[in-house]
Amino acid sequence: MNTSLPVLATFAGHLSPAHDEPRRKSPHEAAEEFFTAKISNENTRESYIRDAKQFASWCAGKGYALDAITAVHVARYRDQLVKEKRRPATIKRQLSALRMLFSHMVATGAMSHNPAREVKTDPIRRTEGKTPALQPEQMHQLFASIGNKKPIDLRDRALIGVMAYTFARASAACQLMREDYIDLGRETMIRLKEKGGVEREIPCHPVLARDLDAWIEFAKIDKGVALFQTFTGQAHNRLSGRAMNRDEALQMVKRRLDRAGLPSLFSCHSFRATGITTFLENGGSLETAQNIAGHADSRTTKGYDRRETRLELSEIMRVAY
Repeated sequence: MNTSLPVLATFAGHLSPAHDEPRRKSPHEAAEEFFTAKISNENTRESYIRDAKQFASWCAGKGYALDAITAVHVARYRDQLVKEKRRPATIKRQLSALRMLFSHMVATGAMSHNPAREVKTDPIRRTEGKTPALQPEQMHQLFASIGNKKPIDLRDRALIGVMAYTFARASAACQLMREDYIDLGRETMIRLKEKGGVEREIPCHPVLARDLDAWIEFAKIDKGVALFQTFTGQAHNRLSGRAMNRDEALQMVKRRLDRAGLPSLFSCHSFRATGITTFLENGGSLETAQNIAGHADSRTTKGYDRRETRLELSEIMRVAY
C-alpha cells in the first residue's frame, strides 16, 4: 500500500537494524511486510498503522530509540493512555498491535526482542457491547425524515436500510456492487463480503427490496458498478462512479440523524445493534441472529443484544416518593 509508506517510514525510521547478518530484513522492510502482507483486512490495517504511528511519535517525543526500549517503556506508554482516559478496548487493541508488530520484527531479525510481549492490560469484563441501539420508533422517525424524490435521499435510504435489515457493517455495505443485489424472482438477496474474507447472502426484507429497487431504477446503476456511490456537483445529483467509503457513510448517517432530530451518539454500527436487538425482541433466535450478522461466536452476537437494558420510563416512574 503506497499510502501507508510514509507511516511505515515514520515508525521504522526510529529503528536501527538489530544485526547486519545476511538475509535479515531491515526494520523498514519488516514493518512494511507486516502491514501489507500479514494483515489482509483493510480496516484492521488502518487501525494498526495509526496505533504504530502514535507509539512511534510518543517514543520520539520522549527521546526513546525503538530498538532500545524495554517492557518498562511500553508500560509507561500504556499508563499514559490510561491517564488520557482512553477506552480499555482501545488500549488493549493498541498493545495488541504493538505485540504483533514487534513479534514479526523479531521473527524477521529486524529487532532483537519484543518489548511489548510481557506488558499486560486490564481485562475487559462485560456481557454487552457499548454500541448504542435505536428504539423502533426512532428508526421510524429516521426513515420518515428522508425523502423519496431526490437521488441522494434514495441512496441514503437504501444504504441505511442495508445496514439496518442485514446487520451489515458500513464497510461491507459500501463495498456492494450492483450484481451483489440478486433478483431470484420471488425474492431478492444481498451478497455481503465481510472482514476475514467471509461472504454471505441475506434475503432482503420487502422494505429494503423496495428501497433498493427505487434507488437502482432512478440512478440506472448497471452491473460492474458500485451500488452506493458519491455524488458530484453542488446539486448532488450526478453520480461520481466512486464507491462511498465508511467515513463518508458515517458522515451521511450523522447528517440524517441531525435532520431527524435524533442524538448524534448513534453511528453506522448502531444499525447492527438495532437490527439484532429488534430481531431478538420479535422472537428471532440468537443462533439465527449470529448467522445473519456473520459472527463466529454467539457471544459476540449477544454483545449487541440491548433487550435487558431497554428500560421503559413507565417502569422508572414506579420509584415514587
